Order: sequence, then C-alpha cells, then structure tokens
Amino acid sequence: PRSESTAEPSTKASREKIRRDKLNERFLELGAILEPGKTPKMDKSAILNDAIRVVGELRSEAKKLKDSNESLQEKIKELKAEKNELRDEKQRLKAEKESLEQQIKFLNARPSLVPHHPVIPASAFAAPQGPAAAGHKLMMPVIGYPGFPMWQFMPPSNVDTSDDPKSCPPVA
Repeated sequence: PRSESTAEPSTKASREKIRRDKLNERFLELGAILEPGKTPKMDKSAILNDAIRVVGELRSEAKKLKDSNESLQEKIKELKAEKNELRDEKQRLKAEKESLEQQIKFLNARPSLVPHHPVIPASAFAAPQGPAAAGHKLMMPVIGYPGFPMWQFMPPSNVDTSDDPKSCPPVA
C-alpha cells in the first residue's frame, strides 16, 4: 500500500519528497554559483557557510563602493563649483578686456589738445655746403610752438651770448 501512496502526488509524503528534492537542487545550484569551476559541495552546511561568507564580502564591497560613490559625488560638486567660478571669472575678464579696448579706441579717436610735432627733416640738421657755409657755422634749427613749424636759422650774432649782461642787465 505504501508504494501506491508514494506514486500519488496528493499524499503528504510525496509532497515532502518533492520539496526536499527541490531544496537539494537549489543547494547544488548555490554551491555551483559560489565557487564556479569547482565541483559543487554536497554538504549543505558548507554551502551555507560559503554563502554567508560571500554575502558578507559583497556587503562590505557594496559599502566601499557606496562610500567611493559619495566621495566622487562630492568631488563632482566641487569641480562644478570651480567650473562655475572659472566661467564667471572668464566672463569678468572678457568684459574688462572689452572695456579696456573701448577706452583705447576712445583715446585714439579723440583729438588731442596739443598736436603732434611735425616730422623734422634730416636735412635741417645737415651742415650747409658750398660758399654760404663759411658765414653760417653756428646755424641751428629753432623749433616754434607745437603744431606751428617755425624753422629759421639764427645768425651767429644771435647765438653769441657774451654781450647779454650789458644789453639785458639782471633784475634784482
């Protein structure tokens, strides 16, 4: 009678045997997953010990990764803040550069109150040539007011200052 009752799935013993077989299969799968490449252990307590060890290692590794992730997130925030600061500084420097360029344009475009001196020809400083050179040894160019070229050559009598105290006595 027992062999007949075990064949029938509705009996309590047959359901228990199916449950144990499933558990044994799951233990074998767990053992194969814990140590791939090795022959799976048949001892259920050894498989459970290995599973507990692996779960502990995975938890510690997960904690390390979480901490690392948090530190990297903080570093990202710091770098973003620094990036924003650099962007602001770049904009400020760019505005300052444009302002300075505008000032330079304004100064170059504005006419100055005192005009630039005209270009002095090199021939003005050259010694006179020919027969006129004998009487004009001390001739020199005289620069007039800025913007008004007043070149003239002074005769030697004007350059001689030995009679100045007689003609223009010092004022006390």
